[in-house]
Amino acid sequence: MRDDPALEAFCAFFEKLDKSYTKYLYRAYTEDVDFCDPLHHIRGRDALERYFAALYERVEECRFTFGDRLRDGDLAFVAWTLHLVHPALDRGRTVTVEGCSRLRFRATADGERVCEHRDYFDAGALLYEHVPLLGGAIRQIKRRLA
Repeated sequence: MRDDPALEAFCAFFEKLDKSYTKYLYRAYTEDVDFCDPLHHIRGRDALERYFAALYERVEECRFTFGDRLRDGDLAFVAWTLHLVHPALDRGRTVTVEGCSRLRFRATADGERVCEHRDYFDAGALLYEHVPLLGGAIRQIKRRLA
């Protein structure tokens, strides 16, 4: 579904997000947002802004491409692919990870904003598999399990 203005605005926000854009989180999130991903659980927009600012500090490139979207009432899901370049991951090469976000919207005086954001993705595929030594061990374990 691509005709939902609030969901499309959210996706457009993340397509622009970089280290200089984190100060505009108020455009996408409520003040009391509850954000959770496989690595962190953060409450409040100010804490989320600090988290994103720290996250983007050493990132050389981070971009999202969005796929399927679905919204029913205040609940939405959006599939995405993250393309990340960080000097500590995979020797600075692009790491690509697919994921999905579960979003809950709330009406505010300025329009709808996200009040709950939960990301689902393989943290190993994003981080652990691309760290020297640890990555090789994780890939070997995955091969054994397969």
